[in-house]
Amino acid sequence: MAVGVPAPFAGGALLDFLLRHAVAGVEDGGVAPDGSVHYARTLGLAHGPATLDLRWADGRLALAVDADPRDHAEAVRRVEQLVDAAAEPAVVDAHLARDPALAGLVAATPGLRVPGVLDPAEMLVRTLIGQQISLAAARTHGAALSGRLGSALPAGRPGLDRLFPTPAQFAAVDPTTLPMPRARGRALVGVAERLLDGRLVLDPALDPAEARAQLLACPGIGPWTADYVLMRVWHAPDVLLVSDLIVGRELATLGSADPDAWSPYRSYATLHLWHAFLQRTPG
Repeated sequence: MAVGVPAPFAGGALLDFLLRHAVAGVEDGGVAPDGSVHYARTLGLAHGPATLDLRWADGRLALAVDADPRDHAEAVRRVEQLVDAAAEPAVVDAHLARDPALAGLVAATPGLRVPGVLDPAEMLVRTLIGQQISLAAARTHGAALSGRLGSALPAGRPGLDRLFPTPAQFAAVDPTTLPMPRARGRALVGVAERLLDGRLVLDPALDPAEARAQLLACPGIGPWTADYVLMRVWHAPDVLLVSDLIVGRELATLGSADPDAWSPYRSYATLHLWHAFLQRTPG
């Protein structure tokens, strides 16, 4: 089935972002010789595990869902959130392009989206795992933890054989046994416990200010992590991650940029800065 996404839509860039963060066993995909981009992953839904396949080719985003039929509508809803289907790309692009320093990036990748999430709890845990380590190391740790804690899929296909661990599975772990600094391990297990007992709610229906306060109340979560979660789970449109190393470097490269003028779409500007960096970085 086709996923309805307003044009312009930089579908290849969005799937490339997801693939660069992919956890082996849970996610798979790549770029075909014809330039099409494929991203697939497992996902736990209400009536059992599912496999989602997204393919970007010829300006079209196609979705295939292998799941209990009762979960199909929910799977489509989550994919629409993942690809930022509610965005107004023409409005965003026109606004950001007013700054000559950013106009070149916008023209190079029109319709760039802020990637959403399929599972907010998973996204937060993976962000904690990746704190202060390289993207490659974060993927390695994510795959190791999924292999150790995640539920195996009895009928899994090559490259997709398990689910990412749930908050309940992380909460049951002794944090000292996790492959990360002790403080981060305690923070990860603590976040899982808060998700289970309701002290932390990752629901886009919650007021973003309240959500940010809940996140910052968690040991191990600082402003960067809280704002990154708001940007991706809540699709908060005006987050500029000024403390991010890559964002800082790209801002310096732009020189005369005026980030204040990018408001109220600084989240999209953040993605343009990241995308510019990734384009110069092997996948």
